[in-house]
Amino acid sequence: MIRMKLTLSAIALVMSTTVVNADTIKIQASSRAGDWAMQFYQVWVEKWNTMAGPDGTQMEVLPTQAVVPYKETIDAVANGILAGDLNAISYFTGRDQAFSILGDLISGYDTVDQMQTFCQYGGGKEMLQKVYDKYTNGNTVVIGCGPYTREAFVSSIPINTIDDLKGVKLRSPEGLASEVFKRAGASPVALPFSEVYTSLEKGLVQAADASSYVNNDTSGMHKVAKYPIYPGIHSMAVLQLVINKRAFEKMSASEQTMLEVWYTAMNTSMRRMSDMEDKRLVAEHKAGDDITVVDWAQEDRDKMRAIAVEAWEDVADKSPLAREALDAHLKFMKQMGLLK
Repeated sequence: MIRMKLTLSAIALVMSTTVVNADTIKIQASSRAGDWAMQFYQVWVEKWNTMAGPDGTQMEVLPTQAVVPYKETIDAVANGILAGDLNAISYFTGRDQAFSILGDLISGYDTVDQMQTFCQYGGGKEMLQKVYDKYTNGNTVVIGCGPYTREAFVSSIPINTIDDLKGVKLRSPEGLASEVFKRAGASPVALPFSEVYTSLEKGLVQAADASSYVNNDTSGMHKVAKYPIYPGIHSMAVLQLVINKRAFEKMSASEQTMLEVWYTAMNTSMRRMSDMEDKRLVAEHKAGDDITVVDWAQEDRDKMRAIAVEAWEDVADKSPLAREALDAHLKFMKQMGLLK
């Protein structure tokens, strides 16, 4: 057993040295190969590589779980096994509820742009860096964070009101999202996005808090879940780009700046393209007779928000960093006139 542990440690050290010293930074995403999001990332990876030039640092984005399981990317980046992580923050809720509050403040924001602004200018990025400093011993650099979509909701059964959630077995990320669904009467199950289609197809879950409408459609969700809710009823999953500190410091100063600008441009473009494609597909599906697009009444959306607001405070009390993260949100929301 001791020899095995030493061997695994040696492998990790070799991998760390290999990735950090390489001229290509390998980043693992939360999407599957073939998903709309992965196709989008590849276009922007080409933009980065063109800007960096043949003598600069190149980039490669890998699909979810290509190198390590989706919940282990924090350690993989900190140890240099991966150079970077383009992942959903809420996947790390098991370590600290601060990841949950920063990963998706359920029903907190009206638009994706508001949440992106919090991440970039309202203290979100700095708060996330503080959390990562604790859990990666300062070995991770937060480049940026933000959602790209107000997520749709896929379902194999009609869920027309908040009352229809009672007893529904559904996929939800851990943390705040799961807590809100529980309080609404549903039975949430934690699954990675890569397993949502199979779980719906086999009837293991009846519905799922999944991704953007277009990403869900590209992933085949609407073949097995023909009652999508759009616009989504609560969720704006925040993705992050974090880089191993040694890999980041190995870049030139111009590349470091370029990476931050590249991420901001990519995230903004992703939001616009996703919104455009979402609306095109929704109109197409509404015109057909195979898929029934559900849109909740404002009354039901307000009830969901009231449940979420109570959950914010309860979850924030579970750790000092979670409380600090919620306070950062509330300060920004008051500044922007979203709360009094």
